Amino acid sequence: MTQSNEHPRCILALDLGTTTGWALRSHDGLITSGTASFRPGRYDGGGMRYLRFTNWLTELDRLSGPIAAIWFEEVRRHAGTDAAHVYGGLMASLTSWGELRGIPYEGVPVGTIKRHATGKGNAPKQAMIDAARAKGFSPEDDNEADAIAILLWALDARGCAA
Repeated sequence: MTQSNEHPRCILALDLGTTTGWALRSHDGLITSGTASFRPGRYDGGGMRYLRFTNWLTELDRLSGPIAAIWFEEVRRHAGTDAAHVYGGLMASLTSWGELRGIPYEGVPVGTIKRHATGKGNAPKQAMIDAARAKGFSPEDDNEADAIAILLWALDARGCAA
């Protein structure tokens, strides 16, 4: 996923969950990050969180894109069944959204991200936050810190710098 022209491509990194961390490297090279909540409302149907997530991706693509590639944290084990269901639903929404638009996407194993950011594949949440801060970012939580780490990994390890 490299590019030969002098303008960087828009790259999106995501830490999928009810509170999704995101980091985006725009065409001008500026990196922005944050979190987005997809917690269901009291009267929401079961699919509303996924519809809101899809709409959020579309708006992000419209305002900051076009998004050229998406990297996300690939989680293989979850602490609970609900977390696993939410992750699976968000990943299905993300991958179908990417497929519809021809945007390549790839999961990055948790250990790979943690090792790249901290040197330890099993680094705790605070270490990820500290690593992002050491690089000059100000993540509000571990979700945003993880998204920043995924983006920095993609830029370093996958040659997405161009």
